[in-house]
Amino acid sequence: MSFKKGTAKMFKSIKALKTKKERDKEGLFVCEGLRFVEEITDDFKIKMYVASESFAQENNLDIYEKRAEVYVFTDKEFGEMSDTETPQGIMAICHKKNYSLEEIVKKADGGFYVAAEELNDPGNLGTIIRTADACGADAVILSKGSVDVYNGKVLRSTMGSVFHVPIITDVDIKETVMMLKSNGVKVYAAHLKGTKTPYKFNLKTKTAYLIGNEAKGLKEETASLADEYIKIPMPGRAESLNASVAAAVLMYETVRQREEEK
Repeated sequence: MSFKKGTAKMFKSIKALKTKKERDKEGLFVCEGLRFVEEITDDFKIKMYVASESFAQENNLDIYEKRAEVYVFTDKEFGEMSDTETPQGIMAICHKKNYSLEEIVKKADGGFYVAAEELNDPGNLGTIIRTADACGADAVILSKGSVDVYNGKVLRSTMGSVFHVPIITDVDIKETVMMLKSNGVKVYAAHLKGTKTPYKFNLKTKTAYLIGNEAKGLKEETASLADEYIKIPMPGRAESLNASVAAAVLMYETVRQREEEK
């Protein structure tokens, strides 16, 4: 069986995509792992597939070649390009997809958004994206200073949801909140100063949640832009919740209320 051999130039450029600077420069990101690669939807353009020799020998590459060219590297080379401890032998180099929040807001019927300010933990961001996908959110919005959505740890923790829900990055949070409000979206800030729980609000209308940094929470300036502060009840002794858990509680209460109308 013959394969298209990857070149030294390809090896260097793919390995460089581990850095945000290079991903931003090239407009590319790496999707790694068999299940993850299979999740790539048709509206994401794939530049190429990359496989290890072991993977190529044990699997039919025809299914990948129907969509983009496949290049094979030695197992050692693939391991150096990989961002995981136990590489599965297959990755896709994908073009980033840019979304217009204004267009999404205008098209959205019910309207349901999660906006995070300076979220730094890859696992938290990935979990929020995955939960937003499960809940049918229209978009996940990330302020400047947030962890890069195309970071390998973030991508893996989304479990493929990065391909299903629009993600708008590097926004000015103030401008974004004002735009949402001008389009009839009710903006809620998850905040310890809140006096009402999510169960007291009508979340069947256009809704957006502001989620703050894991350690500092929302900046006061940002929180003050919200229409309402919203408080998650905690009858136990914990003082706060993980950012992704807090976001999940709010998203699923939105789902619960909207499911009642069906």
